[in-house]
Amino acid sequence: MMTSRPAAVAGSFYPAQAFELKALLHRYLDGVQETSEAPKAMIVPHAGYIYSGPVAATAYARLKPVRKQIKRVILLGPVHRIAVNGLATVSVGKFTTPLGNIPIDIDAIQKVSSLPQVITSDEAHAQEHSLEVHLPFLQTCLQDFQLVPFVVGDTTAHEVAELLETLWGGKETLIVISSDLSHFLDYEAAQQRDRITSEHINRLEYERLSHQDACGRNPISGLLHLARKRGYGIETIDLRNSGDTAGNKHRVVGYGSYILTPPIISSRYTWGEGQQLIEIAHQSILHGLKHGQPLPIEANKYPKHLRHKRATFITLNKQGQLRGCIGSLEARRSLADDINENAYAAAFQDTRFPALSGKELDELDINISILTSTRPIYFSSETDLLRQLRPGVDGLILEDAGQHSTFLPSVWKSLPKKEAFWRELKRKAALPYGHWSKTIKVYRYETQSFP
Repeated sequence: MMTSRPAAVAGSFYPAQAFELKALLHRYLDGVQETSEAPKAMIVPHAGYIYSGPVAATAYARLKPVRKQIKRVILLGPVHRIAVNGLATVSVGKFTTPLGNIPIDIDAIQKVSSLPQVITSDEAHAQEHSLEVHLPFLQTCLQDFQLVPFVVGDTTAHEVAELLETLWGGKETLIVISSDLSHFLDYEAAQQRDRITSEHINRLEYERLSHQDACGRNPISGLLHLARKRGYGIETIDLRNSGDTAGNKHRVVGYGSYILTPPIISSRYTWGEGQQLIEIAHQSILHGLKHGQPLPIEANKYPKHLRHKRATFITLNKQGQLRGCIGSLEARRSLADDINENAYAAAFQDTRFPALSGKELDELDINISILTSTRPIYFSSETDLLRQLRPGVDGLILEDAGQHSTFLPSVWKSLPKKEAFWRELKRKAALPYGHWSKTIKVYRYETQSFP
């Protein structure tokens, strides 16, 4: 009986010589800009290193800050050679690569062994590359860790999510999902298809993924299912194909790297910080009146809390009536800079109103809304959507038929009924009141406001 699963694709998918393998891995990893954010989970490709290695490295490089912290890696990938019903793990005690041995976390496997979808099959792992190609990356990026390997066959998103949730753990546990994207399309067709697949992944729309979109659809779906349940998001950090790395562009394979992003945690700002932000907006408008442009600011002069990238809206009212409203739905600039730019735009660039005059300044009320990140709402019908809305809490973004619109949570004050709020949001997007289609997408966010 074997006690170790030996390397099966060393020398084909990646170098068999340890010194050559180390040099290649460091070349990939050293070419990635460092980040202080380490993910709880990632989706990474599993082709030969010359094709997908640079793309995988963009995710693995993010493990540098937690090199000593991660002690357990849950690794899931699709099965390519042996038919499997469920998720198959191993009976052996270690996996071996040219860089050495990786011990198996027997206790973790025992923890999920009672799940009906979990089976043991050393045969399914023996020649499978979808897990093996990640091991040298993990051995290079982490210090001491144990492996919990599963090849995923015919199973459901719920069954994969159940296993992942059981093994979720804390900061010591990393989840790695192995998958390539489209296979054997021409370069332009692959780019288009992989962009659409990435949009589905970013929106946690696992129901819309097929095996043609991603060979690891089943393990990906399980992660997205769990992310949706726990309030996490998914971010694309790299999207290329073999035509970009080492192959020709006539018949390519797509590769993407994705990381799990934390749940919405509303950073609450103090009253004093809010007044500082109001002053930035006020000064930007004053500067605009005098010079015709936003106030030049140096964000690094502000406290760290105000330098974080945040999305904001600036609403201007005059004697209780709207006088301008401009904002950002995505966090692309520092909080201070976003408020500065949006305050100027609300005063002078809102096409619904003439540019603000100096005579109006004393009558002007400035309101700042700081947005959380957005999250999709999943619904089966218009009635189901309305049921999920939270009056006074939710800001909404509507997208459909090439149109889009948004309402801040403050709009609930004038439209307190769900039906009226939703109807007017559609009207704002230039859609008929009765419009409904299967392609409608709705996202929610929250705000912290300072008047």
